[in-house]
Amino acid sequence: MSSVELKISKSDWLYIILLGAFFGFFISLCFYYVNEQLRFVSTIVFGTFSAVCISLFSFLFITLSNNYILPRVDKKFWYAISFLFSFCSGSLGFLFSFGVFYNFELPFIQQILPYWYGIGIVMGCLTFLIGLILHQFISMKHKNELIQKYILETKIKALENELNPHFLFNTLNSISELLHVDVIKAEKALMDLAKFLRNAIKQESLIPLSKELEMVQTYVEIENIRYSDAISLHVKIEDRYKSVMVPKFSLQLLVENAIKHGYNKKALHVTIESTQNTLHVSNDGKEVKEIVFGTGLQNLSDRLELLRVGKLLYEKSGRKFTIEMMDKR
Repeated sequence: MSSVELKISKSDWLYIILLGAFFGFFISLCFYYVNEQLRFVSTIVFGTFSAVCISLFSFLFITLSNNYILPRVDKKFWYAISFLFSFCSGSLGFLFSFGVFYNFELPFIQQILPYWYGIGIVMGCLTFLIGLILHQFISMKHKNELIQKYILETKIKALENELNPHFLFNTLNSISELLHVDVIKAEKALMDLAKFLRNAIKQESLIPLSKELEMVQTYVEIENIRYSDAISLHVKIEDRYKSVMVPKFSLQLLVENAIKHGYNKKALHVTIESTQNTLHVSNDGKEVKEIVFGTGLQNLSDRLELLRVGKLLYEKSGRKFTIEMMDKR
């Protein structure tokens, strides 16, 4: 159906109607100056009104066609139906405006009265030709949007996949060491890893904050294998904020960064807090002399930008990072 269907947004329709009004205005203005017999203000008013009527009839017929007719008929009839509706939009739009102005007995109407039927047919053919051009333009615009969306999704997936191998190798190394010490704990760690990876391979790039917190909790449990339960996670987030959509691995990456740079061979407390539009990850470990955006932090910053959901901020001490989310109300 996409070969015939015009996928036109509401904003596109507004532009089309405005362009139609300007087109009708300038065409009637030409008639106004070229032909003295048509030099009436009503000529310009009629031309502009006719163009708007044709645009509105086009909106009506295309909506009916896309939603109720094309899906119910054989494909071989689609082009014929589209031609018929385009023709009717032009003819009926002109005839409707002609009927409205006819009752006012304006000089311009008297001039075109002998030719109204023929003009209606010509307007229908012109509308069909304009419809063909519009179809090509909208189709190209839609294809371009799909291509841009595909490129964006590819970039995001590439960034997400960049995070997994390094974490996986570290975890497997920790589990292999644990197998010689505590088999039961190693088995639990494998279950936690399976749960984490199950969430990681899901397709969506934005997930509810509650899901991200589950992944973070699982991640910390896995990391505590290496750090002998020295990492404590404290979540201070109200339930009303847990439905907010956040990038997958966002908090997990900041918690990983806190552990990597904050751990000082003693108990480390990592805290996650939130307000309506911000998420904070802080720790009470050692300060960082210089913040360097390596693979992980740069990855998160890039995904926030590509997904257009927020930006990454940090304190000079390196002990607190903030994701400032965009307010999409």
